[in-house]
Amino acid sequence: MTFQYDVVVVGAGHAGCEAAHAAARLGARTCLITMDMNKIGQLSCNPAVGGIAKGQIVREIDALGGKMGEVTDACSIQFRMLNRSKGPAMWSPRSQVDRGKFIWTWRRVSENTPNLSIWQDTVKELIFVSRETVGGVVTRMGVRFEAKTVVLTAGTFLNGLMHIGRTMIPGGRVGEEASYGLTEQLKAAGISTARMKTGTPVRLDGRTIDFSLAERQEGDDDFHKFSFLQKSEVSTEKLKQLPCWTIQTNEEVHEILRSGLADSPLYNGQIKSIGPRYCPSIETKIVTFADKDHHLLFIEPEGTDTQEYYLNGFSSSLPIDVQLEALHKIPALANVKAYRPGYAIEYDFFDPTQLRHTLESKVVNGLFLAGQVNGTTGYEEAAGQGLIAGVNAALSAMDRGEFTLSRDEAYIGVLIDDLVTKGVDEPYRMFTSRAEYRILLREDDADARLTEKGYRLGLATKERYDAYCEKMAWIDKIISFCQEYHVKMSFNAVLQSLNSTELKEGSRLISLVGRPELNIWLLSEYIPELKELLDSIPNRMEEIVEAAEIKIKYAGYIERERLVADKIARLEDIRLRPDFDYDSLHQLTIEARQKLSRIRPETVGQASRIPGVSPADINILLVLLGR
Repeated sequence: MTFQYDVVVVGAGHAGCEAAHAAARLGARTCLITMDMNKIGQLSCNPAVGGIAKGQIVREIDALGGKMGEVTDACSIQFRMLNRSKGPAMWSPRSQVDRGKFIWTWRRVSENTPNLSIWQDTVKELIFVSRETVGGVVTRMGVRFEAKTVVLTAGTFLNGLMHIGRTMIPGGRVGEEASYGLTEQLKAAGISTARMKTGTPVRLDGRTIDFSLAERQEGDDDFHKFSFLQKSEVSTEKLKQLPCWTIQTNEEVHEILRSGLADSPLYNGQIKSIGPRYCPSIETKIVTFADKDHHLLFIEPEGTDTQEYYLNGFSSSLPIDVQLEALHKIPALANVKAYRPGYAIEYDFFDPTQLRHTLESKVVNGLFLAGQVNGTTGYEEAAGQGLIAGVNAALSAMDRGEFTLSRDEAYIGVLIDDLVTKGVDEPYRMFTSRAEYRILLREDDADARLTEKGYRLGLATKERYDAYCEKMAWIDKIISFCQEYHVKMSFNAVLQSLNSTELKEGSRLISLVGRPELNIWLLSEYIPELKELLDSIPNRMEEIVEAAEIKIKYAGYIERERLVADKIARLEDIRLRPDFDYDSLHQLTIEARQKLSRIRPETVGQASRIPGVSPADINILLVLLGR
């Protein structure tokens, strides 16, 4: 057994799992160190993966060759494509998963990944081979792991402190110890740190819920899933599909919650750190939206073999008795029992503007950070960072360059660029509105954007790449057929029956597919040649037809956004030296000089996205660079 590695990954949450798998897949000797091997890939909060913009990130992870999509599909107990009433740029996959099976599936993946070892222990300090370069870690058991690079994905465990009313419990997650020492060591090395807060809801006993008083919410039953692979390398078994349920709070509930605010850590001064704006606690909701007489809650199953349910929308750190008294005023929960209360947790994070786009620290060479330690919230944001950090930690250890994604290539690129360029003043959550190229970053074309990159990198398998090439070839065949097939005036009778505008002259089929009320499947019922082409597709027929139709219907928007992205991308080609003396450029505003000196952008494109740096400052910078 060796204790010398290319890459050591600290923490086996979603960031750590993807980082360790990616590094090992690239051929780096990798060790994943976790406090508890029975909590690998733990879903610390809700038992679901994906959602608005988050689902796109999971599709991107899968397209690159990561594992979150496959693991989620293997453990899914309900799948839904959100935002189907909107355009495809907004479609977002989401899946309820079996929490226990998710852990054991990730553990099976990790234990069977070549080049990847696992060690159960707590990392207490980093090894420095020089003042600015990391060389491994030391654990609480006193074991030294030497490594060329280290990926820190400690989640909420760094000096973690849980709050339930006025009760405070040190820990990184309920029932699990916090991690001490690393924050203080990195702070001494020059890395800026601060505190953030998040929370989680009460867990309920399903035997005590009156589901007849809740509204049933079924999942989708079609071809959509997270992984682009037709045959998963993780599991082919499909779990029993379960419904979710919706209920509402009421004024009685709100009154009880208000009565407990004096003991709320959020309002009595006990918690001073910033919590997530877009996933507020129930007590924050009743204060912020005081005029609302109800709030929607979701009852979500934790798995196929458990009675445990997650009450989405009821995050709270109020005293236990207040939480339960309020819940009992909801008709469906009048007799409910809880497995454990909701609680808040405070933890340390590090300023992400001190990172490069590879997620390597600008302060400590060889140290990569990913996940909630960078100020983000969410499994998907963590996993996306973990994959990029793991890839670059391996590339750095093997002297093979670096790998980054731009804002027009992936939501992961938007996420990382936002972090390292703008920083965070609250837990960062991905939204489609954060991406300026949403039409280019659709969930359906993540493989078209990223699978070839993953294959060339060595992360995506040949089987995945071959399947991608086959899919692209069939999409091109469908589009070519629609471009070449001529529709005659005699087709007007069909159009009339379909309530579509009649033709005034012969037309290409592609113009009919572009109509909102028509689609390829519908038209194939009246055009035998098209039906024959579709029937000849050997694999993933529905997915291929959907992708082809989106490219046809939105071709003009896609092309226009591509032109804008390419124009802006030129600024990314103008690189800036890390030691550039911005303070000497008196033509720039004082704020611009301060921000540029602190963040040290790698390109003019990144500089243009720094808050406080105006277009006028960028123009001056371009002129001075030209000189």
